[in-house]
Amino acid sequence: MSFESFLIVAAILFCIGLYGALARRNVLAVLMSIELMFNAVNITLVAMAKYLAPAGLQDDISTVLTGQVFAVFIITVAAAEIALGLGIVFAMYRTDETVDLSEAIQMRH
Repeated sequence: MSFESFLIVAAILFCIGLYGALARRNVLAVLMSIELMFNAVNITLVAMAKYLAPAGLQDDISTVLTGQVFAVFIITVAAAEIALGLGIVFAMYRTDETVDLSEAIQMRH
């Protein structure tokens, strides 16, 4: 696959995630859409590390793995975000018995 193919796939994935985050009312669907956007960024970072690394620096492993290291950090942040988000969803369902975002706009409790 070429660099442009990776960027096209990442852009499509990001657009799907953005649409899902803006159009959905279910909190779980919004969290999954945000994860799609994170994965699109991961694809872009790894593709840039593979295709845009300078040819003279291919022997230095630290310059080649920069995109992968950033991707691991993003995966870690995404895991923490999902853990926190699911805790909020469980608390919201326990108090309001719904996971609808339109109900969460007004903080009554």
